[in-house]
Amino acid sequence: MYDTQIISLRRNYIKILVSIFLFIGIGTSFISAQTDNFTEYTGEVLDADSKKPLIFATLSIVNTNVTSITNSECQFSLKVPNEFKSGNLTIGFLGYKTKEIAISQLEKENNTIFMEEFAMALSEASIDAPNNARALVMETLNRKGNNYLNENTVMTAFYRETIKKRRTNVSLSEAVVNIYKAPYSSNKSDALELYKARKSTNYTKLDTVALKLQGGPFNTLLVYMVKYPDYIFTQESLSYYDFSFDTSTRVNDQLIYVVDFKQKPEIIDPLYTGKLYIDAKNKILTRAIYSLNITDRRLAAQMFVRKKPKNAEVWPTEVSYRVDYREKDGKWYYGYSNVLLEFKINWDKRLFNSVYSMNCEMAITDWEKNIDNIIPRTKNRMKSSIILSDEAIGFSDPNFWGEYNIIEPEKSIESAIKKIQRQLRRDKSNNEGTTTP
Repeated sequence: MYDTQIISLRRNYIKILVSIFLFIGIGTSFISAQTDNFTEYTGEVLDADSKKPLIFATLSIVNTNVTSITNSECQFSLKVPNEFKSGNLTIGFLGYKTKEIAISQLEKENNTIFMEEFAMALSEASIDAPNNARALVMETLNRKGNNYLNENTVMTAFYRETIKKRRTNVSLSEAVVNIYKAPYSSNKSDALELYKARKSTNYTKLDTVALKLQGGPFNTLLVYMVKYPDYIFTQESLSYYDFSFDTSTRVNDQLIYVVDFKQKPEIIDPLYTGKLYIDAKNKILTRAIYSLNITDRRLAAQMFVRKKPKNAEVWPTEVSYRVDYREKDGKWYYGYSNVLLEFKINWDKRLFNSVYSMNCEMAITDWEKNIDNIIPRTKNRMKSSIILSDEAIGFSDPNFWGEYNIIEPEKSIESAIKKIQRQLRRDKSNNEGTTTP
């Protein structure tokens, strides 16, 4: 019997593990049935001069809401519906010129897309920004109803969470999720519906701990501060930070102010430090990258560890967040977010610490207006206490995702999936009384 350790990435998650019911809906849903009416293209996105990988570059089919994103190894996978194969693809990355190419020019595999960096003049890079960085942040957060999608929408999202012991994958969960988004100016929370999910967990590699992440897709959804600013900045907490301007940059040909923020030295409670990327013309938050101050590991542990073995001390060594926004027809919307939690377990009477990392990410791959404001019934919604690895099924079907766009798995994850699939085939073959070739 393993001790169970629950990790939650939000301060206000419930601390008691409750029963969770999985609902895979076939009723009212904005995700269509799986078909083969698409073509999948794979490849990588690189800097044209240095050939360095461009991580989290966004790929979008022009005049549609179909998007994808490169992974941490700059690899991408994009499934293009046949009706859009004659269209164009745009690729965007912060500090680079937006690139547009015809989809017909792509090969099905091994595409390499080179991006050219903006050569900003010194006068532009150090352009005069507003005098008060804090005031700019406040104005940006207050203008969310004007600059962002401010209507009911249903978004299709791909979510992945991994748990590693050092470099070894010990738990992998993936899901396609429907997000029923309320307008940005509304106080209503977004509703989530789990459409499809799969997982693999090998607790034998976790010593005597069954490590679990509580909250699932909510961990990535609630970090985007335009809709949920109170998790990071409130009117009161803004005064706890120092704000300053960094060197400006560009995205999608638009000038971007870069605002650095960090908690003031006299503030004891763990707060955040990071960068905000704000559109200079329209005061739009286009990206936020930040991390938690975990100098006081006792306070940091209280924020995240919900349950732990009695003979162990657990504390985070890194807690970092990233959220990107995308633009369509002059309006911005949540596009991608990533949460990384690394921590140590110090066992009594053991010489060495155990080192673990948890990473969860979610990308919007399609969306449409929810004109009738249809939302799932309460009993069918995902709960913020969900532990996805307890709810999903195994990796039995290599074509599991069908037409749905996903984040291309990293090589280590892809290798783990292939091993799982081989083992499942061997098990099935043995059960049928045959020999695996």
